[in-house]
Amino acid sequence: MYIDKNLNIPLYIQLYNRFKDMIEDNELKEGEKLPSIRSLANKLNVNNITVVNAYKVLEQEGYIYSIKGSGTYVRKINYNINIPYMEDGDIELMVGGVLPISKNSINFASVSPTPEIFPIGEFKQALVEVLDRDKGNAFTYPEISGYEPFRESISSFLYDNYNMRIDKNQVLVISGGQQGIDIITKTLVSQGDCIFVENPTYSGAIAAFKSRGAKIIGIPMLNDGLDLDILNKHIKRYHPKFIYMMTNYQSPTTYSYSQEKKRELIRLSKKHNFYIIEDDFLTDLNYDKDKKLPLKSIDNLDQVIYVKSFSKIFMPGVRIGFMMVPQRLFTSIIRAKHTTDISSSGFLQRAFDLYLRKGLWKGYIKSIKKVYSEKYNTMIKELERLKKYGLSFIEPNGGLSIWIKLPNEIESIELYDECVENNVTFVPGKIFFIDNNIYSNYIRLSFGAVSNEEIIQGIKIIENLLRKKFDEDNNKYLPFV
Repeated sequence: MYIDKNLNIPLYIQLYNRFKDMIEDNELKEGEKLPSIRSLANKLNVNNITVVNAYKVLEQEGYIYSIKGSGTYVRKINYNINIPYMEDGDIELMVGGVLPISKNSINFASVSPTPEIFPIGEFKQALVEVLDRDKGNAFTYPEISGYEPFRESISSFLYDNYNMRIDKNQVLVISGGQQGIDIITKTLVSQGDCIFVENPTYSGAIAAFKSRGAKIIGIPMLNDGLDLDILNKHIKRYHPKFIYMMTNYQSPTTYSYSQEKKRELIRLSKKHNFYIIEDDFLTDLNYDKDKKLPLKSIDNLDQVIYVKSFSKIFMPGVRIGFMMVPQRLFTSIIRAKHTTDISSSGFLQRAFDLYLRKGLWKGYIKSIKKVYSEKYNTMIKELERLKKYGLSFIEPNGGLSIWIKLPNEIESIELYDECVENNVTFVPGKIFFIDNNIYSNYIRLSFGAVSNEEIIQGIKIIENLLRKKFDEDNNKYLPFV
């Protein structure tokens, strides 16, 4: 297998394409085991993260699956069938973000935005204007840190939206939030380092940290953020390199941090000499007057590495985001970015810069908040009926999901299996927990990719399944078998 480091194509995309072609051409057979991440990285003389990302994309598109403690295998591709029960391999796929979903399913699993609301016309115009204005220069390499006018626009965006005064030279443009996490991991994490994460949390970040041999410690999430009592005990015991967190509408819980906890986390990070990785992808989606601000906005000690992706609130395929890094780390982070993909797409940066400068972003955010708030209100209204069956949830008033606690008698995987048979999909909560064999009665329902009508229909299907299993006379559930 060969990848060309001189091509203007990210190495992980080249590797993904090689495997994809081999699988589709039947050179790699169903069930055949792929090389381990470390052995393939050594063979190709690339970073482990390159192989991790290639395998991740292959998993997301259903070409391979992983089994913990065993390895990574070629998967038979069949997108047109329902999967009536969840196997061990499917659990591993879900941990990697791949969900066995029928095309006809009501999809409460995806947090991706619905394509119907993408600003196609406005962004197309920006693309055309950039081509007319810059001609061939639109396709040259920008600076490693990003196209300078775009970094200026990002600085203005941060001030206008979050009252953050950030110099353009503190901004690093990246190809999406996951790349930001991978770059940080490559820069900061060594074998055996201790990393704290919210528990539950985003499984893609866990995969990146583990790829570098980190020891992952989960800190329980409360309604207003991390459990500070447990955090303080663990800090003294484990001395973390950094904490990875999502301050507003955390995934999957949808909880948001209180101001008091935000300030205390900044103080603790300075006192105990650890960084905070703030992964911000949904701060902008508030549906009430309580406007959220990132933790970085109060970071007067320069302890927060801020990662912002536009994937969930713009167009995922554009793959544009940015980072703000403490000055003492900037050189190392830039070096890691360069070895990952040299630079992010200059053409798309120029177009997005124009889009921001014209003020089109503000109108788009206003319009999608209207669409999503309607879906959110519909889902909350429909879920209220399910409380009589013992379900509970906290209304986040923002984001793209609802985090639901099931009655203790209901195991999320069992409910998932029943729902899949009835063409409804969601994410069982246990895949988000570090210790996922313990927390088995949570589910995440997302409304970004469904219509209001599908929300009503899907919740009714879940309600009917619960009603069939609920023994009203004894106020308990019958087994889901």
